[in-house]
Order: sequence, then C-alpha cells, then structure tokens
Amino acid sequence: MTCWTKQEWLRTLGLCYGYSMGRYALWVVTGLALLMAAEAHAALSGRLPSDVRQIVFAMRKPAADGHWYANFGYYADEQQRPAYVPGGRLCVLDVQTGNVRRLLDDPEGGVRDPVVDYDGSTILFSYRPGKSTHFHLYTIQANGTGLRRLTQGDYDDIEPCWLPDGQIMFVSSRCRRWVNCWLTQVATLYRCKRDGSGIERVSGNIEQDNTPWVLSDGRVIYQRWEYIDRSQVHYHHLWAMNPDGTGQMVFFGNEHPGTVMIDSKPIPDSNRIVAVFSPGHGRREHDGAIAIVDPEAGPDDLTKVTILQSKPVFRDPYPLGSGYFLAARENGLVLLDDQGRIDQLYALPTTDRKAGYQCHEPRPLVARTREPIISSRTSKNEPSGTLVLADVYRGRNMSGVQRGEVKQLLVIESLPKPINFTGGMDPLSYGGTFTLERVLGTVPVESDGSACFKVPARRSLFFVALDEKGMSVKRMQSFLSVQPGEVTGCVGCHERRSETPAVQFGNLAALRRPPSRIKPMDDLPDVFDFPRDIQPILNRLCMDCHGYDKTARGGPYAGKLILSGDHGPMFSHSYYEMTVKQLFSDGRNRPVSNRAPRTIGSSASRVLTLLDGSHYGVRATERQRTILRLWIETGAPYPGTYAALGTGMIGGYAQNRLVNTDTDWPTTRAAAKVIQRRCGHCHTGNRVLPKSLSDERGVSFWNFDLQDPRLRMSRHIVFNLSRPNRSLMLLAPLATHAGGYQICGKANQRQAVFETVEDSDYQKLLSMIQAGQRELERIKRFDMPGFQPRGAYIREMKRYGVLPADLPAKTLLNPYTVDRAYWRMTQEY
Repeated sequence: MTCWTKQEWLRTLGLCYGYSMGRYALWVVTGLALLMAAEAHAALSGRLPSDVRQIVFAMRKPAADGHWYANFGYYADEQQRPAYVPGGRLCVLDVQTGNVRRLLDDPEGGVRDPVVDYDGSTILFSYRPGKSTHFHLYTIQANGTGLRRLTQGDYDDIEPCWLPDGQIMFVSSRCRRWVNCWLTQVATLYRCKRDGSGIERVSGNIEQDNTPWVLSDGRVIYQRWEYIDRSQVHYHHLWAMNPDGTGQMVFFGNEHPGTVMIDSKPIPDSNRIVAVFSPGHGRREHDGAIAIVDPEAGPDDLTKVTILQSKPVFRDPYPLGSGYFLAARENGLVLLDDQGRIDQLYALPTTDRKAGYQCHEPRPLVARTREPIISSRTSKNEPSGTLVLADVYRGRNMSGVQRGEVKQLLVIESLPKPINFTGGMDPLSYGGTFTLERVLGTVPVESDGSACFKVPARRSLFFVALDEKGMSVKRMQSFLSVQPGEVTGCVGCHERRSETPAVQFGNLAALRRPPSRIKPMDDLPDVFDFPRDIQPILNRLCMDCHGYDKTARGGPYAGKLILSGDHGPMFSHSYYEMTVKQLFSDGRNRPVSNRAPRTIGSSASRVLTLLDGSHYGVRATERQRTILRLWIETGAPYPGTYAALGTGMIGGYAQNRLVNTDTDWPTTRAAAKVIQRRCGHCHTGNRVLPKSLSDERGVSFWNFDLQDPRLRMSRHIVFNLSRPNRSLMLLAPLATHAGGYQICGKANQRQAVFETVEDSDYQKLLSMIQAGQRELERIKRFDMPGFQPRGAYIREMKRYGVLPADLPAKTLLNPYTVDRAYWRMTQEY
C-alpha cells in the first residue's frame, strides 16, 4: 500500500471542494489529521533519547478530596467512606505511533505509581484490585504477563521505588496513625525485599512521607510533612536518607513555608533534581509547577530554584537527560525541555476524559544504571541510636545566648494519633498544638556546648535547650529520628547545613565518656492533661482572685481574668483564658521557623513570672513550677488523651464545619432574640456577642490572631456549662444587688440590663445555657465521670489489636491506658 504525502492530501482536499465533493472531504481531512499526528509523534520522538520507545503510565480517577495525600484508605467517620475513586489502568504508550496498549484495566480497582526496574522490563506498581479496599505492591512484565502480588494486609502500600540493592522502598499506612489535621490515614516510609517480605519501617514521622526516589549518590530523596511548633499547612519539603533510614536530613526548603515539594528525581549527569512545587498546602494528586533545584548552595537558597512551568497543572516529572523531562497533566502526557517549552505526547480520548480518568506517573521503559549501594549502618538488635551534638551555641539564630548558659537538653517525643476527626486542632488546643507530646527526660550539655546521648530508635523526637533553672533557651521546631544502632550528629542548633564543625569531633568533651542515657523526670506525668495536672495548681494559687465569686482577697473577675475550671462549650474557662490572655507561649499555628532564643516556650510564658512571688506574693512550689513548665514545653494541651478527639464539644468541628451545634434548639432561638434586643445596641462590630453556644462569630478556629478583640467575648468564655448562673453572659448585665457584676447597662444612668434574675429575658438566656449543660452531661467530656471515647476511636484500636475485637459495647475504658498501649504498639511497626 502506497502512503500519500501531506502535499498529496492537501491537493486532493482542494479538488474535493473545487468539484463540490463534500462527502469525500471528510475522508480526506481525517487522513490528513492522522498523517500530521504521526509526523508530530515522529518529531517528538526525535527529541527523546534514542532508547525511549515506550512509556508506561497510570490512568485513574482523581480522589474527591482536595488534599495531595488523601487518596487511599478511608475517612474517619463511622461510614468509613473510601478516599479513592474506582477506576484504574496501567498503560504503555508507543512514542513513535502514539498507540496505547493496556497492561491492566480494572474499572472497579485502582492503579498508581508505576516504576521500571533497572532491567527495563519489570514494572513495580501499586494496585487495588476490583472492589478490594487496599492498595498493595505488585509487579508485572512490560509485555503484560507475570502479574504478581508482593505485599498484603489491612493497610495500603503505595509510591514504591526500586533500590540499588534490589530491594524496595515504599510508603505505607502500616504505621497505624492518622493525619494530625485531617480525617485520613498517614503513610510513612518502609522498605522490603524484592519479593515483598522483610517489611520494616524506616521513618519515625507521625505525619505524611511521600514519593521516595533514589538519588544519583544512592541516598533516597522524599517529601516530609511536619509541623512541630509551627503551621500545619506550610512545611512539606524535601528530605534525604540512606536506604536503611539512617542519615535523615533536610535536602531543600524546610525554612521556606508555603509549598509542597514532592515527586522529586535526580537529573542525569548533574547534582540537580526536578520536582513538583505544589502551591500552598498542595493540590489534589500533587498538581503543581515543574521546578529544578540545585542544592549546591545548601537547603535554603531559593535563588537556586528554576521554574520550568509555573502553571500548577503538572505532576510526576521524570528527567530523561539532554535537558528533557516527561510529565503528566490532567488529560495527557507531555514532554518539556529545560527552557520550559512543552509538547503534547499523548492526549486522553474524549470518552476517557468524560469518564473522569487522568494520566499519572509517566516512566520510560528503558534499562538504567544502578546507583551506588550504601552499606547499612544499623544494628537491628539495638533499641536505640546515638546522637552527637558538636556545639549547641553554633547556629543561625542564637544571638544573645552566652556560652555556658545551656545546661541540658529536654528530650520530647511527638506522639502519633490513632484517629482524627477534623482539620483543626480541637479539642487538643485552641489555635496551638495538634499533637500530644511526651517528656522522655533530659541529657547533659558539656561546658564546650557538646552532648552525646542515646535516644530510642524510630521515634519522632525533638529537643529544647534548657538553662540552669530548666527554662527554655531555644526550641528545635522540627523533629529527628534515628535507626537502631545508628550514630549520627549535627554541628549545632539550627546551624547552616552547608557548614562543617569548627571543632574536631574527637576533641569534644561529650565524647570523652560513654553516651548519656536520658534521665526521666521522677514522679511527674509524661503526657500532661490540663484538668488533671494544671487546674489543681490554679485552684491552689489563683482562685482567691481569679474565680467567679468574691473572696476575702478580692475578685470576682480580678484583672478580667478567669482561671476557674468550669466547662465552656469546648474547653474549660481557665484553659481558654490562659490561651487568649497569652499566659503561655507556644509555637501556635503560624508559618514561622527558627525563632529567636527565649521567644517561645517556658522562658516566654508569663504564668511562670506571675508565680515567682512578684504578683501579690503568690509563689508556686518547685514541683508546681516544674509541672507548669513541662506542660508548656509539650505544647500546652487541654486533654492528655487522644480519646478526647471528636467528643465532649458543643459546636465542635468535622471536616472544618461546625457540628453538634445548638442553633436549632428552641431555647437557643429564644435566647438569640434576647441577645439581639437587649444587648445588640451596644455590642456591635468586634464587641458583638455570640448568639448561641456554637457561634464563633467569624473567628477562624485554627488560624486567628491572639490580639483579635472578638476573643474577649467568645462563646468559649461567656457560657458556663458547669454552673450556668455563673456565665458571664448573665453576670455582666445583672445588677450587683442581684448577684451580678453590672458591667453592662446604660452607663450614663448606672442602670443594669437585668435588675433581677426573675426577668423573663434573663431566664431565656439561662434556659439556653442550662440546655447546653444537659447536652454536655449527655455527650460527656474526657474529664467527666462516665466518659466514653467515640466509636471510631474504639474501632481503630480494635483494628490495631490494642483492644480485643470482641470488646463488649459500652465497656468503660481508661483512655490514658489505651493511648499508652497504642503508642507502645506503634513502636513495633
């Protein structure tokens, strides 16, 4: 058969129209289009390396959730809604012809993350067959034969990569933990043998790890998400480790908030990498800009970033060498060059686009050179690793810290969550920590600033430098993790990663003795609980002045500060007041890293100054000060148990929406009218009052300014669900002769809003608050008798094996004991 040239097709098309042969014109146009498409593919293939003839890629339907990580497993709700959407294919594109063949087509299943072995023929990928609920690792040959399952279990295994020694690194939910600020599961880094056996965890992260890939020097680069003492949505950057999990350190970006750096891979014959920079907190399926990063100047130099394509619509870049990159975007595959020029390699057919399919993870089906094999530095039988700190005084933000000032390091563990129900931090804190933290103890710092000590392996640990009084000097605002038997170290405190120590490690004072063991805090809680551990101190030292009732020493409402433990709709009044009146200083939920010395933590917390005897002679005992100090250093949480999540709140949050609200209660509707009629003429603008127990009045729960004047009249303080008649909503407008404070009223006439408690409007307000009291008694808070964790918490604890599968319904549990059993279990997986 003879093939026409383009000129012959065009000449024939002209003849068709010239002789009005329209019915033949369509045939000619179709033939011309096919020829031009073939020529385009031939032109593109000419710019590809000569051995790239086929490209394997995945097709699947994107998850409904907008978060980059929420595309496997199920949501925390009782319905266990899947986080994935059915429909997946594994395909191979012929770059010469543009034809696509399907290696795997599963309309009910899911296919993702293909990666080609060094031999160029074996494809490793993640597959969820049919109506099954979990992704596991599989291999298949490039010709479509030999489908083989490698991993199994009640967990998801995704994002694998081949290691130079023939083993596999991947990301898995076997870590049995949930995203600290969302309703989906966490997956962290694991490795296994080529056949799927010998699975072991190599990450201590309590948040998400993603997209591991081997660098040209044999290390593994990956995305790590964390937010210790800083914002939940700003720190997800590039890190690197050895294939055995040792040597974990930042690769790029950890000081620069606001971008998810993910899907990174080394560019051949250079030390640069290509990655996706997904804007903000990241976009669904890793969509973002394509960036090239040169790490030569260290992990923080943004001038070494080149954006090839700034539109945030690309994903899964793959460097081919010679300045070319494969990438996926929503409806096809593209070829980019190092000048940002882009050509379409493949476009999804209309039927597939309409069905919701998208393209992902293009990889050339070619053999490639193995990277160097890095020998393991672990000792599997060791429960700990060793850390060496050269000089705690060396760092980028240590101004004002004098040598000899730091005496100890406080060792704290960030604890994983067994479940989570919201995008906020409630009820763990009000705008602060999302996570419970545990005090492990202290280790000494030598006079030259050095330290050497043992830490437990595969745990999320961070340090606080302490002075001779145990007060914080500098906080880490990140975490580290070591492997069993690993020996690793750092130069100083937030030192530049491009620096080497000014002293020889062999001369360090800390290395002239065996490594220190962490010294536990005797007779003190390791995980703090505000009602159990902090409120008794406030009751003993502060209630004479800062309660609701007048006493011999003063009050009530002295200094407009309430430190009573009465329940509000979500927190105790004292916890809320200590937060918004800034009696303690924590990292808050803010995109700020490497804070200056003594600006957060115990040294920056006013409550400790107020209890040193200078405030009306009130002086805490040494034990009371230690408890307060350590509570602050561990994030100042409200509950000391994760069983409190999703419980005991009127107007709590689920998926960032208020739930369990009282707005439809008849008592609330009546009270809202009273508030508007009797209070609305004065309480306007920032002074407007909440009209229900769940009315936040526009204050963002997880991202607010402590200077916001609306916080003074928040629902969290004006409603008292322990003693409704002691609610500020009632006391402030009530006449003093009737037992109120008479703060509100007609100032020029000194007239109270309510002269008596018999006022019908007063009674309507009281009825609403009493209804809230009854509701709280029904649903129970963690510090109330008869408290029961939420059903999903118990479900997950059964799934983990922490609680027996046949546990009788309504069994009263000790949530603190259950949490500790869970944390012990997570250390084993």
